[in-house]
Amino acid sequence: MSNDPQNLPALRGSGMNRNTPGTDPVGEIGPQPWMQAPETVAVIRALTAEGGDVRFVGGCVRDSVARRPIGDIDLATPMKPETVIALLEKAGLRAIPTGIEHGTVTALSGDRHYEITTLRVDVETDGRHAKVAFTDDWIADAARRDFTINAMSCSVDGAIYDPFNGLDDLGHGRVRFVGIARERIAEDVLRLLRFFRVYATYGAPPADIDALAACRAMASELPKLSGERVRAELLRILLAPNADEAIVMMRGQGVFDHLLPQATNIGRLRMMAWLDSRAIRLSNISPEPIRRLAALLDTNRAGAEAIAERLRLSVAEREHLVALAEPSTDIAPGIPDAAFRRLLHKVGAERVRDQALMLWAQRLSIAPHLPREDSHAWQQLLSQTASWQSIEFPLKGRDVLAAGIAPGPDVGEILARAETWWADGDFRADRDACLAYLRMLIAARG
Repeated sequence: MSNDPQNLPALRGSGMNRNTPGTDPVGEIGPQPWMQAPETVAVIRALTAEGGDVRFVGGCVRDSVARRPIGDIDLATPMKPETVIALLEKAGLRAIPTGIEHGTVTALSGDRHYEITTLRVDVETDGRHAKVAFTDDWIADAARRDFTINAMSCSVDGAIYDPFNGLDDLGHGRVRFVGIARERIAEDVLRLLRFFRVYATYGAPPADIDALAACRAMASELPKLSGERVRAELLRILLAPNADEAIVMMRGQGVFDHLLPQATNIGRLRMMAWLDSRAIRLSNISPEPIRRLAALLDTNRAGAEAIAERLRLSVAEREHLVALAEPSTDIAPGIPDAAFRRLLHKVGAERVRDQALMLWAQRLSIAPHLPREDSHAWQQLLSQTASWQSIEFPLKGRDVLAAGIAPGPDVGEILARAETWWADGDFRADRDACLAYLRMLIAARG
């Protein structure tokens, strides 16, 4: 988004009385498709059927104002969770008590999920979890949110409530904590990482001084976070529009010293982000978080394994990261076409594509202005990964068994040798030719 406040949608009635911040609306947004969707209307009708108060909160309000795509639609209400459940069920909607101890109920309307949370205040926090008490005070509830741009709420008819000046911050690209930054992070250390993620999406330089100082002071608390929580935030940071800028700030504030000391290759990450989001226009290339993480790391396969364990990566993510830790140096401009096709067959087009991007990004991080012919050659390699159609080897293990080899490890070994011969011949041999070579291999065994 542009960070010029003039580019925010006009708020009808903006500049209304703000003598009591947050109590009165500061303006209105016009009708929004997500507000008028039948699924949303059904939830609102259910919750207001008996006069209850309800507002939209968080990201859906922020992104509507910023003219960004809407993700989750969250709501808040002074009504207790049991009342919310009763109203939803009375209207024929399914209610799931997803976080009932914290006042959260999920409503299913059509194929959409709506998270509805009772207004609350924190009674006790330990850096990860909070004990809450329910309230009917909208400003007190907003005060427990992380950033000013997330503390806005919106009535069902579009009136915007903004107790912490989030509209102005959003317009100018300011990402500020609600209240005292260090206290907000102490309540939930994950907010430290969330600051950089939100900044990478909505922020503009210079970053808030108080927020950066709090992040630097609290960075030593990051090891207390679970790998799953760190993984979720880090991968989202890496996919954000200004990921490289946020990563540079994290490095400068000592965040990675406590979180991921191997995250030092800022130059390669910058080049990777440029390649996968702006420089290359191929159908099989788009921003991908594990590939960007691998670009950021200075480590080997063993180090990548340890990082995957720390971040609790899935099996597929782990394999992806480890494979990119030491990309094949065979992938380079000038590799013969037949050799490159063999590599595509052996390794797979996606794996080769990502290794090529890693190697190209590394070259660019050292010499940003490569000769045009080099850049063209890298583009050609990547184009081949996009157009590659996998070729199936004509033989199976049963063909080796039928040729007289007893079941056992010899079957796989012979089949692999035959497939290597077929690939070395640029995949031209048909099934009959492969069978003839198979028989020759077996005969040579004596």
